Amino acid sequence: MDRPERAFFGARVVVLCTVSRCLCSCLLALAKSSKLIEPGTSEFSCNSVDTGYRRRVGSLRGGYGHSAAIPGPRDVMAQAEDPDGSVASQMCRQLACSYGPVFTVVAAGKRLTFVTLNEDFRAFFTSKDVDFEQAVQEAVHNTASINKDCFYKTHPTCATIIKGRLTPGNTAMLSVHLCEEFNDHLENLGSKGTGQLNEIIKSVMYPAVMSNLLGRCNSPSNSLKRQEFLEKFTTYDEGFEYGSQLPDLFLKQWANSKRWLLSLLRNMAIRAQETLYNENDGKTLLQHLASAISDKYLPNYGLLLLWASLANAIPITFWAIAFILANPEAYKIAMDQINIALRDQDKEKTRVTLDDLQHMPYVKWCIMEAIRLRAPGAITRKVVRPLKLQNYVIPPGDLLMLSPYWAHRNPKYFPDPEDFKPERWEMADLEKNVHLEGFVAFGGGKNQCPGRWYAVMELHMFVALILYKFEFTPLDPIPKPSPLHLVGTQQPDGPCRVRYKHK
Repeated sequence: MDRPERAFFGARVVVLCTVSRCLCSCLLALAKSSKLIEPGTSEFSCNSVDTGYRRRVGSLRGGYGHSAAIPGPRDVMAQAEDPDGSVASQMCRQLACSYGPVFTVVAAGKRLTFVTLNEDFRAFFTSKDVDFEQAVQEAVHNTASINKDCFYKTHPTCATIIKGRLTPGNTAMLSVHLCEEFNDHLENLGSKGTGQLNEIIKSVMYPAVMSNLLGRCNSPSNSLKRQEFLEKFTTYDEGFEYGSQLPDLFLKQWANSKRWLLSLLRNMAIRAQETLYNENDGKTLLQHLASAISDKYLPNYGLLLLWASLANAIPITFWAIAFILANPEAYKIAMDQINIALRDQDKEKTRVTLDDLQHMPYVKWCIMEAIRLRAPGAITRKVVRPLKLQNYVIPPGDLLMLSPYWAHRNPKYFPDPEDFKPERWEMADLEKNVHLEGFVAFGGGKNQCPGRWYAVMELHMFVALILYKFEFTPLDPIPKPSPLHLVGTQQPDGPCRVRYKHK
């Protein structure tokens, strides 16, 4: 659940918002430029003409000392249009060929050093010369109002709690209640209807997962409260990338949503501490956090827990279902396994156990393939001591960048990388958490996604349940992923309406 490494407080690693929008477009334009390789100097500069004046935007340095001139943001945005995705799919390869396997982008005063070779990924995740907490601390402060000293003091404890409570064994205990919640909220969809697939998924998964991890008393109890939460959380999540770097005064609507959610979490934290837990179910994850964090920042950590629980699962679920519905062969194989495993159960109160899920491996492959195809654009670490990669020494202070999105498009590890091919996952041993070589969506090292077991179980169960209960007719083609996000699971860049009917 770590966007890709949802290590609780940093999950969606945040880069300067101007970088994430402008840099993404600049890199796409570089990949398309016929003047990409111009030997001569050690950097190129991006000089923009914007509203009548010129300003320096950034520079890029690479191992081979090449330079290139690129347009300003307006021109870049125009050139970055990529309707078929073919240019974007080659971007990192072209930049690595032109500037070397390790290159640095200097933008808005920050040095972002990209690593592109699989052999360097281990150093990214495990080297003692890089640090996860220092890379994300500023974002944590801006998005959850947790100061630096508190974050450094309590993050290790919180991360340990998350890992301990979301082990495979504990995930099994959570699965029974989660299935009940999914059933209840799926029935609220009614016998038939039409809507945006993403919104349908949110309406079910948001309250169900909140109840499962935060407690039944902390899940929105009626349709009005669910709609209010959906609106506030959507605003917060969609603006997270900007909010991580800009002061609240520049993002009034986003700041209001943050304050609303913090107020909600204060009440949740109080209920968590006052509510006696059920001995059969055990403490909720929020109650475990409350027992370890006794200071005023518990609601702030609760907000990060809430965000970490919801912000990646929903878009990946959307992509998995959209890919399955758009591929008749995949849909048939998935439905055959689902129907055999669930053995004509009641469509209203369908009981899905972990044993049932083991009899639906193809559905899990579809989920893993969706994760591969829609992994985050970038994750980061802070270089704290000189780090040698290849023939380069990366200085302290650089943000070391790795792109799961592009790593998962390396044809050496993923033949036909742009194609949705669930069967490629037959070679992995997913039950033992052994993924395909080259797959880095859950991160690695000590900050590997602590909720990965829960996340995969949650998605596996939901996809099986909703396809078992409902027939879907897509009304729109699968939208392309938004090209302007470096951080987090890729979001759809257009509508995806479906018509559904309860079986």
